[in-house]
Amino acid sequence: MELGLKYKNDEHIFEEKESNGVPYLSYPLFENTGLVRHGFSTRLGGVSTGCFSTMNISQTRGDDPLHVEKNKELIARAIGVKPEDFTYTRQTHTTNVAVVKKEDRGTSFEETDGMVTNVPGICLVTFFADCVPLYFVDPVKKAVGLSHSGWRGTVGKIGKVTVERMRREYGSNPEDILAAVGPSVCQDCYEVSSDVIDRFKDAFDANLWGKLFYEKENGKYQLNLWEANRQIFLEAGIKGEHMAVTNLCTHCNPELLFSHRTQGNSRGNLSAFLALKK
Repeated sequence: MELGLKYKNDEHIFEEKESNGVPYLSYPLFENTGLVRHGFSTRLGGVSTGCFSTMNISQTRGDDPLHVEKNKELIARAIGVKPEDFTYTRQTHTTNVAVVKKEDRGTSFEETDGMVTNVPGICLVTFFADCVPLYFVDPVKKAVGLSHSGWRGTVGKIGKVTVERMRREYGSNPEDILAAVGPSVCQDCYEVSSDVIDRFKDAFDANLWGKLFYEKENGKYQLNLWEANRQIFLEAGIKGEHMAVTNLCTHCNPELLFSHRTQGNSRGNLSAFLALKK
């Protein structure tokens, strides 16, 4: 199916899929492993109304709880997982990464922005509306990770923190890990102030600054979170050929993707899903 999404280039990073009337995005990089079920939701295919329309499974936005529960059923069926296996983070722009064990299935981790697991069936779920989804799949040790990276998480290099957590817990070799940067705000749409850039200057080598941001005449900067997270993947030891970096901007597609910069607080959330197959 074609959703009418506007991509930044013609690179085939995503597949637009649909199941029982519910569209979602998937990565061929992960599909080709045969090991995981995963996806990224759009605004379409659910039952929510108004500013939440229609596919929102976040319970923190003020959406009707009955609509949220129905949406969970719909998106879970589309991706091929069970809603009772959804395991969540309550994201607060930290670099805290939780280890999800069998007994954590269906729970929510407070003050947490990333999760890793090697338990088949548990579906990691994180929420977005311009911030950056980070996916990790280790096909050798059969472990996965999913993290939320806004500018604070990117400065804190939560992508690298997640890889190191997988290495410690499961013996993952970063060179084996497949990683993706998900739909989020692009550099053209992401204006920030100098105090944010100062944090990035502290976190990244000066020879990368030209790739990550540029200053405008108004004294503001345009920041490239996609490239910043790609550099973090490289720093963590992930091979360039094992990465899929988004070419899809949430702010450029407000009719099809939730965007905080477009809608403010009156909106739902997009969701990333990642589970090892049983």
